[in-house]
Amino acid sequence: MPWGLKRFQQTRNSHFITFSCYKRKPKFEIAQARDTFESGLERIRTQHRMCVYGYVVMPEHVHLLVSEPENGSLAQAMQSLKQGVARRLALRAEEPFWLERYYDHNVWTERKFIEKLKYIHRNPVRRGLVARAQDWNWSSFRHYLTGEGGVVEIESHWTARSREKAGIRPTVRIRTNEIPAQAELERGTPTDSIAAR
Repeated sequence: MPWGLKRFQQTRNSHFITFSCYKRKPKFEIAQARDTFESGLERIRTQHRMCVYGYVVMPEHVHLLVSEPENGSLAQAMQSLKQGVARRLALRAEEPFWLERYYDHNVWTERKFIEKLKYIHRNPVRRGLVARAQDWNWSSFRHYLTGEGGVVEIESHWTARSREKAGIRPTVRIRTNEIPAQAELERGTPTDSIAAR
């Protein structure tokens, strides 16, 4: 973390997190590497008992929108995630897999939560990797669009409904103001407005 910046953790807020590959190299260029990251994220979500609201795995960086974990700190969870992925993908590499540290932005309001989630989901379209957000497999967008499950369990109204039907109570305490209005999220990523940018 650059000098002078402070992280505000253990605030019970959501966090928008970004971390990048070493020298911004496209270490997630192949699908298998992106799949490995998703598996690692799900492992950390379960192990640290945290909510994942959104994510995207790009060729050279990752964005997450998460709650603070109930087991350990957010810094410990991110360190474990980065180390686990690096061990699986670059155990004997000559250079580091990740840039040191990570960017962490506290998400204080529902409006900011929606803004960050839209940013995450639009990232592959903005970069020209796909024409529509739902065409990028390594993102939470399709879950919000259809309720489709994936490798990483996403905390959303879809997940809450399926738990309710199954009679399951959430294992992670979440604040009700952390899950934004679904209608706002489903509006999501109009590709025509992105193309105009």
